[in-house]
Amino acid sequence: MSENQELEMLKNKVTIEEAGACKKKIIVEIPEETIKNVTDKQYKELGSDAVVPGFRKGRAPRRLLEKRFGKEIIEQVKLKLLSEAGDSAVKDNQIDVLREPDIDFEKIELPAEGPLKFDFDVEVRPEFDLPELEGIAIERRKQEVTKEQINEEIKQLQKWSGLWAPRKDGAAKLDDQIIAEVILKIEGVEEEEKLSNIEIHVKPNSFIGAIPVEKLDELLVGVKISDTKQINIEVPKTHFKKEYRGKKVDIQITIKEIKSLEPAELNEDLFKKIGVKDKKELQDKINDTLQMRLEQQSKTEMTEQIYKYLLDNTNFELPSDIIAEQSASLLQRQYSNLLMRGLSSEQVEEQMEQLRAGSEQQAKEQLETFFMMDKIANKLNIEVSEEEVNGHIAQLAIQRGQRPEKMREEMVRDGSLAQFRLQVRENKCTAKLLESAKITEVKPGKKVKSPKKTTKKSDGTKKKQSRKPKTTAKTKKKTDE
Repeated sequence: MSENQELEMLKNKVTIEEAGACKKKIIVEIPEETIKNVTDKQYKELGSDAVVPGFRKGRAPRRLLEKRFGKEIIEQVKLKLLSEAGDSAVKDNQIDVLREPDIDFEKIELPAEGPLKFDFDVEVRPEFDLPELEGIAIERRKQEVTKEQINEEIKQLQKWSGLWAPRKDGAAKLDDQIIAEVILKIEGVEEEEKLSNIEIHVKPNSFIGAIPVEKLDELLVGVKISDTKQINIEVPKTHFKKEYRGKKVDIQITIKEIKSLEPAELNEDLFKKIGVKDKKELQDKINDTLQMRLEQQSKTEMTEQIYKYLLDNTNFELPSDIIAEQSASLLQRQYSNLLMRGLSSEQVEEQMEQLRAGSEQQAKEQLETFFMMDKIANKLNIEVSEEEVNGHIAQLAIQRGQRPEKMREEMVRDGSLAQFRLQVRENKCTAKLLESAKITEVKPGKKVKSPKKTTKKSDGTKKKQSRKPKTTAKTKKKTDE
């Protein structure tokens, strides 16, 4: 028998089955002869170095080596076979896994005779077809800055420049800030979690520590110092902290301080702080800022229409555990996106609070968008160079009054650089799609329409498409390696 024939005979048998959304079950059978060959090789290597009393080095018989080192050899052979077989099953069958296979080595035993059979699940990228990317119908709304918008911005500026002071009339009101002692009793956790002197904002949707609470204003409006309030929360399954996901939490809040925001006065001190000489110059500066913001808003609206078109015309399933585990990563991407739009720290944090409290559907759509944009980037050959990333960082650093190299170092430290790079690539993808889009101007104040849900028929024409996920029969693919 030739060497090639022997190698062919010793190939593992691999069976691949669908195991649900974005999951495949891989069943591997390692031939008995392979196990014997690897075992013999391990004993040969051991025998050349082993020192056994009564025998010269490398001269001990196999039966003694098996008696003394048998358990260790079996474990070594098992780990070697499982690791190599698992890797080759994924690689040889070109399975696009989302992360490394999780093989439970402890539960698998090496048989005394016969082949070694084992199976494991892998999470894979979703398989789907992209809709038509040329000529997407987009509406662009003409934007104009109004006096009312300028006055509202001045009021917000006065608030951001204001100070938190103890509330004089005692009882908490909407938009106040409460300093509190909090005790969290988390389902399934014996020890209570205590949070001291934490800030809680009295808003309809706010946070107690890292836990989102809906209708928090209904609980806290009217409380006074030393009051204690109780509330029970069921944390969303997609929460960015794994230890809270899907658990019930009993929350006890003891009020220590109540503060209200006193807006800054519109005077010379505030003008000097902002860098203008009077109210007129402040209004002009805000007008320019709002105009830039409206232009960016128009781009954002068109980008959202692109996302909506892709979501409505692409169907694939994602398991809930993948959605939950990706939540923290998605939040970081959104954070990078907000920074790139040039929003202030207060605006970024305000929007991040809303995103953290986002529903499972929002997380699902964000993850679907990520996979679609990744596929579009590959289809359109869109890549991001180091120079482009550094350029975007430089622009952002200028907006925030930082040195670009310092901002990049911070991104490396907090792990946001990789997400920032993905966001730059995603922006290039949407810009490319907008280049070929059919854009229609609409009047100010008119709500832009969502792109139509269409998909191609087999004859090339288009038809309406439902958002209901497709169901497919379970399929099985077998290959002999």
